[in-house]
Amino acid sequence: MYLPEIFKKFMEKHSEIADAYRKVGDLCTEAGPIDLKTQHLIQLGISIGTASKGGVRSHARRALDFGATNEEITQTVLMSMTIVGFPAMIAAYGWIDELLSVREK
Repeated sequence: MYLPEIFKKFMEKHSEIADAYRKVGDLCTEAGPIDLKTQHLIQLGISIGTASKGGVRSHARRALDFGATNEEITQTVLMSMTIVGFPAMIAAYGWIDELLSVREK
């Protein structure tokens, strides 16, 4: 699994906080009936709303790993436009385009 260098550095330097962060994430994942693909599509949408390039790429990759199609990823991005606006959507569209292009090679 890809992790940005800064995140790896944080995890090494602050391992107790990183462990607590992972535990909270695990608890949220297990808190209800939503399947992992859908959870990552939801998190993709949230990442678009916060303009998090890393979050967009990470959750798109993980949604794909759990069975999402390129079309589902693209639709999630397009749906964000009416909530977060065109600039945020088009930025995410570019990040996703890069990700999907690399995965296709």
